[in-house]
Amino acid sequence: MITRPDVDALLAGPLGQWLHEQATVREQARELAKARWWKALIIGAPLLLFLWILVPQWAQFNMFVTFAAATVGYAWGNAPRARAIRTVKEGINTAIARALGLEYAINVEPGRPFQLGCDFRLLPSYDRSRFEDCWSGDLGTRHFHLHEATLQERRNSGKNTRYVTVFRGSIITIDFARDFHGTTLVERAGRHRSLFGGQKDSVKLGDRQLDYVDMVHPGFEDEFCVYSSDQVEARYLVHPEYVERLMAVQQAFAGKDIRALFEGGDMIIVVETDNLFESGSIEARDDRQRMERTVEQFASLADLAQTLNERER
Repeated sequence: MITRPDVDALLAGPLGQWLHEQATVREQARELAKARWWKALIIGAPLLLFLWILVPQWAQFNMFVTFAAATVGYAWGNAPRARAIRTVKEGINTAIARALGLEYAINVEPGRPFQLGCDFRLLPSYDRSRFEDCWSGDLGTRHFHLHEATLQERRNSGKNTRYVTVFRGSIITIDFARDFHGTTLVERAGRHRSLFGGQKDSVKLGDRQLDYVDMVHPGFEDEFCVYSSDQVEARYLVHPEYVERLMAVQQAFAGKDIRALFEGGDMIIVVETDNLFESGSIEARDDRQRMERTVEQFASLADLAQTLNERER
């Protein structure tokens, strides 16, 4: 178990002083946002009304223009608030990370774990992506890395194009306690079905073939299936308690569809979740509650990540 940072101690130190200084910044952001929204309304409303009166027969076009104008106007007005919230979030999460002996970065570039997630289909295909909230460092004697990803796919319908979110969640990498001889994939049951029902005997992912592993654990195959290039190693890594530990990670974040990959000495976990670690707010009175939630979210995951790295006794 990692030692959870004391929120009261953090607020009583440099972080609390910095947040006090941010009160003026947040208030200015609120006022600027209100002024922008009023300006957008005063300018935009008469123009849109004139458009509807001038060409009422173009209802579909008018609706599109109205929606687009409202979206742009809201985004323009909200920009100062968004910047202030992002600044506060970065400051709070950095302080939490330091208290944990870790590092935090609000922006992140995906690396090898993300690419492996794509190669082994832990992640869906996508057309555009966004990455944020990178936590990294050592948990005990093992290196830990986590970041959030949002992946979107372009969908075309006639002349209209829209982007649909196909994945939002966390990608977690843990330096495992032993090297791997092979590659082992832990997927949700039913992901790789054969034409005649049941699991496929083998799958070709990335540049290698992985064979189905019969785990013979009661209830395990109701939740997960395992494919590996090394049957003996797979049975060692994915022991009877493993499914319970994976499900605990998922439950800690109210997530879904957790899956994992053992490759090259790293364990890569992908879990779909809502947007996490949102410790920033435009309202100073929300700071404590959001900090406590972020501490609990991250600390719970870190604790569970450590248990995933332990062999059952």
